[in-house]
Amino acid sequence: MTINFKDKVAIVTGAGGGLGRAYALELAKRGAKVVVNDLGGSRDGTGHSDAALKVVEEIKAAGGEAMSNGGSVTEYEQMVEMVAKAKEAWGGVHILINNAGILRDKSFTKMEMADWKLVVDVHLNGSANCTKAVWDLMREQNYGRILMTASSTGLYGNFGQTNYGAAKLGLAGFTKSLYLEGAKYNVKCNTLAPIAATRMTEDILPPAAFAMFDPVNVVPAALFLVSEDAPANVIMGAGAGFFHTANVTMTQGALLEGDDLSPEGVAANFAKISDRTGEIVPQSGGEQSMQAMKLLQAKAG
Repeated sequence: MTINFKDKVAIVTGAGGGLGRAYALELAKRGAKVVVNDLGGSRDGTGHSDAALKVVEEIKAAGGEAMSNGGSVTEYEQMVEMVAKAKEAWGGVHILINNAGILRDKSFTKMEMADWKLVVDVHLNGSANCTKAVWDLMREQNYGRILMTASSTGLYGNFGQTNYGAAKLGLAGFTKSLYLEGAKYNVKCNTLAPIAATRMTEDILPPAAFAMFDPVNVVPAALFLVSEDAPANVIMGAGAGFFHTANVTMTQGALLEGDDLSPEGVAANFAKISDRTGEIVPQSGGEQSMQAMKLLQAKAG
C-alpha cells in the first residue's frame, strides 16, 4: 500500500537543507502541507539565511503546499507561535520531525561548557520545545506522529562528540517515555539515527562515500516512522540503502545474597550478571523491577 500524507500537516525543523529539506520535499510530494522551519544558521549555529524560503519555493514549484518559519527551536514561545500559525492556516499539526541541529565538536578536555550547553540546548531542549508546542494539539486530535533525530554517536559513542552524543541519547530516552504517554491518544513517537552526507558530516565522511550517503536515502525510514501505520518506540538507523533497528536491552541478571551481596560478589559474578543469553528489550522502565521480583520469587518458590 502506498504511504501518503494527504490531509496531513507536517512540521520539519532544520529543513532548509540536508536531511530536513529531503524530508520536507517528499512529505509535500506525498500530499502533506509542510511547515519548513529553519533558523538558517551555519553548522555551528551562528548566522542566518533564507534557506527555508528556498525550500518552500521548491515545494510550491512542484505543486505542493508549504510555509516557511524562521523560529529558533531553542525559543519555546517561537515554536508555540509556529504551531499556532500552522493550525490557523491548515487546521492542525499531525507530524513533527525534530531534525534541527548543530555541531561544536571538540575533545572533552578542550570543550568549553558553552559548547556543551548550546549543543544540548539545540538538539535536546529544542526537540522538547517543539514537541511540547504540538503535544496537547496532537492529543486533542487523537493523532500525532513525532520523530526524534538521534545519532550513532548517541547510541554507540564517537571521539570528540561528548556534547552531541549526550544530547542524542537523551532524545532516544525522551522518546521512550513520550511514547508511553502518547499511546492512548494515538500519538506515536520514534527515533531515527541517520547516516547521511550533509554539511554536518562533510568532514567526517570520506569524499567517495558522500554520494552513497545522500540524504534522500534516509527519507524512506523517516517517512515510514511518521506514517499512519507507523510502529512506536522504534530506534531505526538508516543510510545508503542500509536500515537497522537498535534496542536498549537488559540481561537476565543474577540474584546475589550472603557474602556475594558485596562489591567482591559483583566482581565474582560479573560474567553471569552480564551474560547476554536470553536478554530482553524492555518496553518500559518498570520491567527492570519486574525482573528483580521474578528472580526473588523464583528463589522463594
